[in-house]
Amino acid sequence: MFYFQLVIMAGTVLLAYYFEYTDTFPVHVQGFFCFDKAFSKPYPGPEDDSKAPPVLVYSLVTAIPTVTILLGELASFLTKPEATQEKTIVTADCCYFNPLLRRIVRFLGVYSFGLFTTTIFANAGQVVTGNQTPHFLSTCRPNYTALGCHSALQYITERRACTGNPYLITSARKSFPSKDAALSMYSAVYTVMYITLVWRTKGTRLTKPTLCLTLLSLAVLVGIVRVAEYRNHWSDVLAGNLTGGAIAAFLVTSVLNNFQQTQSQLPPLPPPVYLPRPEPSLNMPMVAMPCVESPLEKLSGPQQVPGVLYTGIT
Repeated sequence: MFYFQLVIMAGTVLLAYYFEYTDTFPVHVQGFFCFDKAFSKPYPGPEDDSKAPPVLVYSLVTAIPTVTILLGELASFLTKPEATQEKTIVTADCCYFNPLLRRIVRFLGVYSFGLFTTTIFANAGQVVTGNQTPHFLSTCRPNYTALGCHSALQYITERRACTGNPYLITSARKSFPSKDAALSMYSAVYTVMYITLVWRTKGTRLTKPTLCLTLLSLAVLVGIVRVAEYRNHWSDVLAGNLTGGAIAAFLVTSVLNNFQQTQSQLPPLPPPVYLPRPEPSLNMPMVAMPCVESPLEKLSGPQQVPGVLYTGIT
């Protein structure tokens, strides 16, 4: 089972790599209307010039949950009474894990799997739909005269309608859903659920709500920046938030059982076996019991006392 999980994890990482860095899955080419104002926003520049660049987003998405889970598990292990701590060392197919290390590897492993899964979902949606970004026409630079655009209602389906940079054009066709919004919301929801379900704070009731609202606000802020810089539409950000939040909630509730300790269930006891009572056989021979005369029967009849004449008349 351990090796099977490694194979699934490796396949997920490999698929995310092919979606992100190769042309194995070509982007669907959608047409556009001439002079469409929804796609005529100015080009905001490279992704690295954004106020929320991918390097910063990916660093926070990786670091914040990792640090939170490490601190939470260490604090829980050190403050838990010794009588309630797990004593069993769980073994996999190749390795031995103590309870603390097992929980950390389990929670971070599932988080990493969900992170790559969210990337695959976002990239797959972008490749399949091919929705344009708000600055698509600024990077496409179509020749309206050659295309014969005389009305805003004219729809262009030519694959060679764009004359701009092919790399920028391909990137401008990947708008729905927003991958940065999906990853940010996935990380925030996963971390918020961990803080809510695992952390135990004494003496204050505002620590956990403050941390949770801060993380959710950062995730929402990433989407707002994407919309404000004309890199995504509102619908792209909302779809990304829904995708990331749904994946995080599913993994926490269904796979990790709300971060609860897994207990090995004992096999059910077999039902009691009742032996049938032996029934008398009908073919057994009947045994005749000897007839014994009772001494009371001898005394019940008329008796003659010596010296007294018995006449038999009463």
